[in-house]
Amino acid sequence: MATSSSAELSKAVKQQYMDLPQGDKVQIMYVWIDGTGEGLRCKTRTLDSEPKSIEELPEWNFDGSSTYQSEGSNSDMYLIPSAMFRDPFRKDPNKLVLCEVLKYNRKPAETNLRLTCKKVMDMVENQVPWFGMEQEYTILGTDGHPFGWPNNGFPGPQGPYYCGVGSDKAYGRDIVEAHYRACLYAGVMICGTNAEVMPAQWEFQVGPCEGISMGDHLWAARFILHRVCEDFGVVASFDPKPIPGNWNGAGCHTNFSTKEMREEGGLKAIEESIERLGKRHSYHIRAYDPKGGLDNARRLTGHHETSNIHEFSAGVANRGASIRIPRTVGQEKKGYFEDRRPSANCDPYAVTEAIIRTCLLSEEGDEPVDY
Repeated sequence: MATSSSAELSKAVKQQYMDLPQGDKVQIMYVWIDGTGEGLRCKTRTLDSEPKSIEELPEWNFDGSSTYQSEGSNSDMYLIPSAMFRDPFRKDPNKLVLCEVLKYNRKPAETNLRLTCKKVMDMVENQVPWFGMEQEYTILGTDGHPFGWPNNGFPGPQGPYYCGVGSDKAYGRDIVEAHYRACLYAGVMICGTNAEVMPAQWEFQVGPCEGISMGDHLWAARFILHRVCEDFGVVASFDPKPIPGNWNGAGCHTNFSTKEMREEGGLKAIEESIERLGKRHSYHIRAYDPKGGLDNARRLTGHHETSNIHEFSAGVANRGASIRIPRTVGQEKKGYFEDRRPSANCDPYAVTEAIIRTCLLSEEGDEPVDY
């Protein structure tokens, strides 16, 4: 299987340098979403002391013409620090900082969906919206071939791989374990992981997160995964259907609840939200992948534990429905529901904002309201 050349460099030699003291200086890695709405970029600067809050981090800039975000004739873009995490690669006191991107005129870049998401979240703060997102991904070689798959052909059919154990069932667990521990170190709200239905496909879960922190923590977890895979010489793909045919696709199932839903009799509020979602299916499909639904159309076929992209459905414990109400929620009459439509490569800011707009702000129609 093809791995990157950089993975073959001696990690022991590198560690000699990483063990050197860094004095009073601190390395801050600025991370942002590029013009594709899926890719992440990063660069590092030195600060004189360890920042204790996001307010202590300076704004920065970068060349947007090299990230699909501006033209060369006017290419400076601003990086606005938004969420700070411990750096699991350089370790304390160094930091990872997730940034919003503003254009030269201080307006949000087209793929900066955090700004409007934050505004919407602030409007419903008193309802205490919680999210949990289940991020599926596929480990690939640098040639795009799934990790551990035979060079010519396919592994055995799906069945033994989901939550599997053993060399013939779990492909690439070292990467999963490294990512999990790195997220815990960073302060990311990662809450679990498991092998998925297709071999070389895995899932990690982030949450419960309140409001805007859901998007912040999922993007941070994605960045850490890419960085871990870099060390191992492989690639993490969030493509919703990386292998065509009789193989499961990759989603980002999104669990949602409010204070009212979590309290006694909360099932009524859950059912009301699902009814609103049913009337706004096409709006959500457009918000649930970076290409306005085109990526998800390859995955949401009505097969392989998905609903059909053209139809809205809901049911208790039904993994073939658009919205699943967990069986325990149906029994206890309170809790949360799961939206199974978001694609693996969705922007969590777009997904969580759309759910709030429809379920809590009672928006209708195919376009979001401008507040």
